[in-house]
Amino acid sequence: MAPQAVQEYEGRAVASEERHTQASAGASSRHSHNREASPAGTGSVIDRMRGFRVEFGPSRKDILHFTSQLAVMVRAGISLQDALEAIGEQSDNAKFQSVLRDLKLRIEEGNSFSQALAEHPQVFTNLYVNMVAAAEASGSLSDMLQKLAEYLDQEAETRSQVKSAMVYPVIIAVMAIGVTTFLLCFVLPRFTAIFQGKEHLLPLPTILLMTASHFLRTWWYAIIPVIGAAIWALHYFINTTTGRLWWDKTKLVLPLIRTLCRSLYITRSLHTMGVLTRAGVPILNTLSITAHISGNVLFKDMWLGVYEEVRQGKKIAASLMRYTLMPSSVVQMIRSGEDSGNMAEVLRDISSFYARELKAVIKAVTSMIEPIMICVMGVLVGFIAMSIILPIFKMSNLVTGK
Repeated sequence: MAPQAVQEYEGRAVASEERHTQASAGASSRHSHNREASPAGTGSVIDRMRGFRVEFGPSRKDILHFTSQLAVMVRAGISLQDALEAIGEQSDNAKFQSVLRDLKLRIEEGNSFSQALAEHPQVFTNLYVNMVAAAEASGSLSDMLQKLAEYLDQEAETRSQVKSAMVYPVIIAVMAIGVTTFLLCFVLPRFTAIFQGKEHLLPLPTILLMTASHFLRTWWYAIIPVIGAAIWALHYFINTTTGRLWWDKTKLVLPLIRTLCRSLYITRSLHTMGVLTRAGVPILNTLSITAHISGNVLFKDMWLGVYEEVRQGKKIAASLMRYTLMPSSVVQMIRSGEDSGNMAEVLRDISSFYARELKAVIKAVTSMIEPIMICVMGVLVGFIAMSIILPIFKMSNLVTGK
């Protein structure tokens, strides 16, 4: 019995040692695996951080490119689903890709293209949806998409012209503010020691400048937040109903930009009306869309008023006569278009004329703003320079006894 017990004990000891060895090996293996997995996990986090980016929705340029590509593909005989899939694969915007995939799915479920577009009002405007719906009714989708692309291209060109006209004045204004701040904060203080104790001899402009310089250097940490808060408050106020009305009224009465804004709103309104009328969109829908894309509350109210009167049976020209925003010559041409039945052609001619007029106005306004801003900057710098030089001359005259 004893040898058998010894053998069983030795067998259990060997088995225990083997289990201990396996457990140690497993622990060592897990520890080694954790060490190896840790850099990989860190690497995956870093990769995700590197791949992180803020993605915005499709821009107007994306919509323009999409419309142009879709028009070419549909004209070439490619089905709408295949065209949407191909354009989605080429798009760099992830949100726009999801929109195009949703359009394809809705069309495959049996919806029309215009119904699918209407599900994305933040991307496709009422004008876009209505023109596509009219094209589906007439069976000319490719031609309508081409007209849409031309419309979007002209709108983008007009917007670019207006922005370009404001670039130079903004640059000059920023330079004027920067130069004035530099002179007040870094140049003028160097003369403070010279003028110290002789404040009663200083002219009023120099006293005002020295006070402004001391205020800027002392309270700069409070001035910057106040300016930021004022800009935010103005932006918030403009986005309210009352603020938007005030801002749109102001743009139509300011001397320099009054003509520019008026020409812009007239061009946009008549161009939109002409495109929608030629596309076969009903006149009430045309007036409603024109009102909402006009870009000015006053013009929007005007077109909505015309919409209500036309809905009651009146003509467009007769309704426009009650408003002063539209030139009488334009109203007369619209009346002739209504009487002759060539409203679409008349609107196209008027919008083409005002598009050329807008370019001329932009050029004229830019040529007027440039010398005005240069003169303002020169007056500011000259005023600061003279405020520094005048007391020096005055003190030198006192010293020489003149």
